[in-house]
Amino acid sequence: MQHLLFVYGTLRKGESNQEFLVNSEFLGRHETLPQYSLYDLGSHPAVIEGHSSIQGEVYLIDDETLARIDVLEDVPVEYRRERIDTPFGEAWFYMYQDSSQLDVLVSSGDWCQRV
Repeated sequence: MQHLLFVYGTLRKGESNQEFLVNSEFLGRHETLPQYSLYDLGSHPAVIEGHSSIQGEVYLIDDETLARIDVLEDVPVEYRRERIDTPFGEAWFYMYQDSSQLDVLVSSGDWCQRV
């Protein structure tokens, strides 16, 4: 089965976990509606509900890739998988579960442009 996946952090092009998507089809970039907040956890980002837009990329992936990324994202402990509308269709993306751990807001909404 094929799935759409919206990625906003270490799975994006040029980032540390992009190799998870090496066999997946890049469909394009996407900016969410202003319904989220992006935080810097040091080695990776976290998205929660908020009032900002998030920059990311959309990929067409298979079941095996989705399962591998669920393990990477520690679903359902650290993150949970939710649906988001994109220009390419409804896609999965990962929401962070423990907002008490969030201190460093990435105000641009773009993990690749964090300072």
